[in-house]
Amino acid sequence: MKLDRINSHPRRMNGQPCIRDFRLTVRRVIDLIATYPNREELDQEFPELEEEDIQQALIFAASYLDDRIIELSNSYEIVA
Repeated sequence: MKLDRINSHPRRMNGQPCIRDFRLTVRRVIDLIATYPNREELDQEFPELEEEDIQQALIFAASYLDDRIIELSNSYEIVA
C-alpha cells in the first residue's frame, strides 16, 4: 500500500513523519487512537483526521516493528 498521506520534511516537526501537511505526527496519531478508543470522540476532537490517515499511520508504525517472539512475564508489571 502506498502511504501517500504521510510525509516528512526536515524543517517541520524536526523531520518526524506527519499526516498530510498537518503538524500532526504519526506518533501522535497512534497516541490518540489509544487515548480515544471511541472514534466518535476522536472525530470531535480532531475533525481534520480522516479514517485513511489513521489507517496509514497504523501501517507506518507496524512497518517498524519486528516480527519476533518476545517472552513476557506472567506478572502484570509494567516494564518501560
